[in-house]
Amino acid sequence: MRSVYHEFSIVLGGAAGKGVQTVEGILLSVLKSEGYLVFASKEYMSRVRGGSNSTEIRIGSKRPLAFLREMTLCFPFDRAALSHLRSRISPSTLVLADPRVASGSSFSEHAVLNVPLSDIAAELGNPLFENTVAAGILLGILGADISGLDTYLQNRFSRKGEKIVAGNIEAGIRGYKVGQHLSYTENIEVHISRDESIQKEVLLDGTTAISLGAIAGGCNFIASYPMSPSTGVLEFLARESERLGIVVEQAEDEIAAMNMGLGASYAGARSLVSTSGGGFALMGEGVSLAGMMELPIVIHLAQRPGPATGLPTRTEQGDLNLALFSGHGEFPRALFAPGSHEEAYELAARAFHLAEKWQSPVFLLSDQYLLDAVTTVPLSQFPHFPDIPSFTETEASYERYAFSENGVSPRGIPGHGRGLVVSDSDEHTEDGHLTERLDTRVQMTKANEKNSKG
Repeated sequence: MRSVYHEFSIVLGGAAGKGVQTVEGILLSVLKSEGYLVFASKEYMSRVRGGSNSTEIRIGSKRPLAFLREMTLCFPFDRAALSHLRSRISPSTLVLADPRVASGSSFSEHAVLNVPLSDIAAELGNPLFENTVAAGILLGILGADISGLDTYLQNRFSRKGEKIVAGNIEAGIRGYKVGQHLSYTENIEVHISRDESIQKEVLLDGTTAISLGAIAGGCNFIASYPMSPSTGVLEFLARESERLGIVVEQAEDEIAAMNMGLGASYAGARSLVSTSGGGFALMGEGVSLAGMMELPIVIHLAQRPGPATGLPTRTEQGDLNLALFSGHGEFPRALFAPGSHEEAYELAARAFHLAEKWQSPVFLLSDQYLLDAVTTVPLSQFPHFPDIPSFTETEASYERYAFSENGVSPRGIPGHGRGLVVSDSDEHTEDGHLTERLDTRVQMTKANEKNSKG
């Protein structure tokens, strides 16, 4: 019976360290380079080795934008993956597995197509070639151009020497032929349109989209303590720090990170802290400090299931109220929750502009699903954001918290002008010195109300 597919959902499953991400990277890069629309999402356990993880890659003639529970093809790299993915496998799902994975498994209710991963890798003298064989098989089934795989493998492994490059190319070719044979014998026809314009798009994950948005918004300081799934933003900005002039500090804890961010903001930096729910729980006092001192700061809250340590590598959106009502007292704040890679970029950039404009904390809420999802995005979706000056050169008579029509005081920074920039965590007068006068408190509160309405 002939099976015709106009879209394809491939799910790869295996223990951490088995090469699932390697195969994902090969497929996404090669398919994108050939003009296919792709989208990938992953779920993984909180461990470096072992467990059972999976990645879904969707390919379609229309732009795929989300996770799909159903799968066209399942490729388990070990027996545990077969069991882990069982509930998602339907009678129409193609299941491919190495004989050593399929044999002895309890998966008898569904036919498994044997593919000789280990045999081919053994013949080529390196068990690591199994990943490349698997990628070649899948590209052969899809009918992709083998030259794209050849180019990718040469670029990927060139630093490891000609022998490794040649071995991987041969492994890819052998796998590709197996995939072609399966496509013929199983009557698999894949009709997915390609578009050359996709080749010019950017292949990126949500972490990269948020990081690029932060750069577009003028971010030049980040202080964070690593915590999944937020750590990728810290890592990305650290890699680009020297080239872009970004000061990066891995703090000893989230309390220190928040206070470092506020200190940098006071000095004129565009500050970012990136954390998850358990880390942000420690930042509550710092959020209130930002409110009292009217310091702009962007807080990237990468949500994960709680409470407490919860599920460190899983996805959930349970921290809206935590961000909305964090900190004691009332003061203005803004919350952004992007739903796509394009929005992640744009809202990250706008978060910095809004924080600077209204001199208040701005939250950017994401989750593991968005941060780890990979797709192609047109370059037109990365607009330029003009740099808008956010502080003023101060006169000798400068007052940091001078009352204004819209509730936002002119912001000065130390050393930029003749004025003295006094900020205080207590209630304060217009010139920044602490006070307990009730009439001043009322005026300051009314100014905050104006700011919130703005």
